[in-house]
Amino acid sequence: MTIGTTAKRTASVPFQPAEYLTASDVPGYLAEALKDGDHRVLPLALRTVADVLGMTELAARTGLSRETLYRTLSEKGNPRLDTLAAILRAFGLRLAVAKVKKAV
Repeated sequence: MTIGTTAKRTASVPFQPAEYLTASDVPGYLAEALKDGDHRVLPLALRTVADVLGMTELAARTGLSRETLYRTLSEKGNPRLDTLAAILRAFGLRLAVAKVKKAV
């Protein structure tokens, strides 16, 4: 009598959201990431979209070093406005200001 399973086990792999995004998805992805108003999500969302292009290509488009981009877009990163604008510009995007509805 055999106890257990004969099913072959496979190793799990980390989820890579950038594998499911294209450059045309980036504006909507960033907009959704920012919807709840938590500004801390922006560097992490930008890191995800940076992986769509690749950090080397993003560095070339922004004129920033890969090291600066990795540091800026890390969990503890705090991008300066000019850095943020350069990254967005690399995707053909810019910052915009919108009025927030008052809480009831």
